[in-house]
Amino acid sequence: MGKFFLVPGAEGWNLISRPAENGNWRVRAFPSLDAAAETLSTDDDVVLALPISAVLAQRMRLPSVEGSELREMVRIQLEKALPFSTEEVTSDFEVIEQANGECVISAVAVQNQRLTEIAAPLLNRRVIPRAVTVYAAQRVATHAGKGCALFIYPEFGALVSAISENGKLSFARTIDGGVAAPLELELPQLTMTAELQGITASFQNVLVDEKCFGLRDRVERALAAPAEMMAVETPPASTGLNLLPQAWREARLRQVRREQWKKRLVIGGIAYGAIVALALIQLGYLKFRVRQLDRQIERDAPRTVFVRAAANNWKALAPAIDPHFYPIEILLHLFDSLPSQDVRITAYNQSARQISVEGEANKAALAYQFADKVKKHPDLQSFTFDMQSPRILPNDHAQFRLEGRPR
Repeated sequence: MGKFFLVPGAEGWNLISRPAENGNWRVRAFPSLDAAAETLSTDDDVVLALPISAVLAQRMRLPSVEGSELREMVRIQLEKALPFSTEEVTSDFEVIEQANGECVISAVAVQNQRLTEIAAPLLNRRVIPRAVTVYAAQRVATHAGKGCALFIYPEFGALVSAISENGKLSFARTIDGGVAAPLELELPQLTMTAELQGITASFQNVLVDEKCFGLRDRVERALAAPAEMMAVETPPASTGLNLLPQAWREARLRQVRREQWKKRLVIGGIAYGAIVALALIQLGYLKFRVRQLDRQIERDAPRTVFVRAAANNWKALAPAIDPHFYPIEILLHLFDSLPSQDVRITAYNQSARQISVEGEANKAALAYQFADKVKKHPDLQSFTFDMQSPRILPNDHAQFRLEGRPR
């Protein structure tokens, strides 16, 4: 998005812009606003400056009040000066100075229909300016921030004279006859009119546009003051005057929001596409790894079969080669687990898959104690033991059977 200032020129419009590539401001002249609008896009930041001939500029002296009350007083004064109702115009103002309970106001108004006609080439291309101001106010704010100054410059073949106070536009008019006008008569009349409105005619600066270089000597003779040359502002200074109609503000806000949503959708689409692409890459990588593993499993299958067969053989031979499965070792640990001499082992059987211990105890509780100690014996943890309820004999002794399986 570029930043642009559209300002009136001597014979057409000047487009002041700053390209992103070098950051230097440049001025391009166009014969019409149509030609300038063709170089702009809807998302450009455009400030439109109006010529003096399109606006009503008025200097007011009002009681010093604040906020909305001052704005209402300015509206009432403009309504008295305008040939149409305030609903048909857009206006704004700046405070030039405040002193002794009074404030001096620089007020500017433009008819909405006239503004729409001027900006039609922009609006037809959906280029809505961010702000609408007055070129005279921009020139004043750029070249004469303090004191009183007189400006003379061309606009659309006419000659404009403008007076500034403290960097604000206080008086402006078009000189009849353009560059051929008798300045020796026009400028003294201009200063007299300004004095009648309370503006001092002692100009601290007199500035003449460089395109009016030939008028410099005549201006100096008419005012008996030296004149300085000024060029097109790059860029123009900002002003407090904004004549952007409310309908344009709302339309621009909707347009900005629409552009923001477009950008968000584009960014979201890019992000979604990137996620999908990454997912596809991941899926392709996983398929590639699965094929690699399948080929590796197929290649290693003979060795895997051998390892499994060896493991099964060692497991089958475990009772013969593992000391934990030696019958004598198991019997020793079983006798170590007898809680007392009242528990006796009467039979012992062992195979590759299980062992069984039969016995008799003077009491059923002793049989349970024996089974519990066998289960907790550290050298018998290779087996899982289980004992059913003992059988009680007529002499109250208990017969039990304890079975163990390799884990």
